[in-house]
Amino acid sequence: MTLPRTAATFAPPVMEARRWLEGVTFPDKRPLINVSQAAPVAAPPEPLLQHIADTALTNPEAHLYGPVLGLPELRTEVATQWSAAYTAEIAPAQVAITSGCNQAFCATLTAIAGEGDEVILPTPWYFNHKMWLDMQGVTAVPLSTDAQLLPDPDHAAALITERTRAIVLVTPNNPGGVEYPAELVRAMYELAKSRGIRLIVDETYRDFDSRTGAPHDLFGDPDWQETLVQLYSFSKAYRLTGHRIGAMVGSVELLAEAEKFLDTVTICPNQLGQHAALWGMQNLSHWLAGERAEILDRRAAITDNMPNLAAQGWELQGAGAYFAYMKHPFDMPSDQLAQQLVRSHSILTLPGTMFTPKGDQAGKNTLRIAFANVERAGIADLFARLATVKA
Repeated sequence: MTLPRTAATFAPPVMEARRWLEGVTFPDKRPLINVSQAAPVAAPPEPLLQHIADTALTNPEAHLYGPVLGLPELRTEVATQWSAAYTAEIAPAQVAITSGCNQAFCATLTAIAGEGDEVILPTPWYFNHKMWLDMQGVTAVPLSTDAQLLPDPDHAAALITERTRAIVLVTPNNPGGVEYPAELVRAMYELAKSRGIRLIVDETYRDFDSRTGAPHDLFGDPDWQETLVQLYSFSKAYRLTGHRIGAMVGSVELLAEAEKFLDTVTICPNQLGQHAALWGMQNLSHWLAGERAEILDRRAAITDNMPNLAAQGWELQGAGAYFAYMKHPFDMPSDQLAQQLVRSHSILTLPGTMFTPKGDQAGKNTLRIAFANVERAGIADLFARLATVKA
């Protein structure tokens, strides 16, 4: 009997980790610190909530089907702001709105790759990217990274075959937190362009990049749309995770192919969420700057507290956006260690085994810390607990 497509991949890691909490009681003096998921847990700011409510009450079209590729006003706003941010010319027709950034990735891959094709993913990889490739019969080709979690373009070049359809970069990185240097992104772009494949750049966390100015200059190329596909999420910027609003930027021809997939799966993105994203882009720049400053301070708290762990043999491989990626000093594999931390230290985190190929030694030695929902004092408590771990 032929197995279903879903049987080709693993269970959702975040859901698996949540099951580790079942039956565990956390002492009052040691409450759970949940650093397993990056999604904001707070509601959108009050003015945005009011706009969503007003739209729901006064705009009947917000409850109907909308354009498959998204509201024209939101596509235009993205094109306008992106053109300014990247010093480029991006047209509204080159922007599609999707039901979250995960769907943007799925739509892109469905439009460019078929069964038996290959896509290069740097490791540690974002597990949902790997899951979708598995379910599509597309081979995820792991591209190992260095001690700073940066991929090597020459190594990537050696992995390209006649079946390769794309290289995927996530920057700032999930799970590693690393901000890829502009010259590295450019080198990967030139490699993809020279080989006639796509470079997919997932910039879900671009609003929390510590650098000022554009993180890369790829949109400045007059023919960028032949190679580059950029993915984005409104969820992190405006706390709209439940509304599922993302975006993909690419050629008009690519979006026409993606439209077939999007029309079949969701027909259109969430209408209220799109109106919320549009209003947020037009009115919340100052508020978003404050959110960025807070995330950058929490990132600083990670590095401030790291000496206490370094003395115990821990290593910080990457920190940025919502994540820190850490190498632990124990012989115990990280998947076992992560489960032990729930019971012994009231910490829920994800092991590196969830972000690497099966059997990969680097995965066994690492943990991802999603710190965006933990304030500076909580980060200090987290590190104090980790410093007492004996495994």
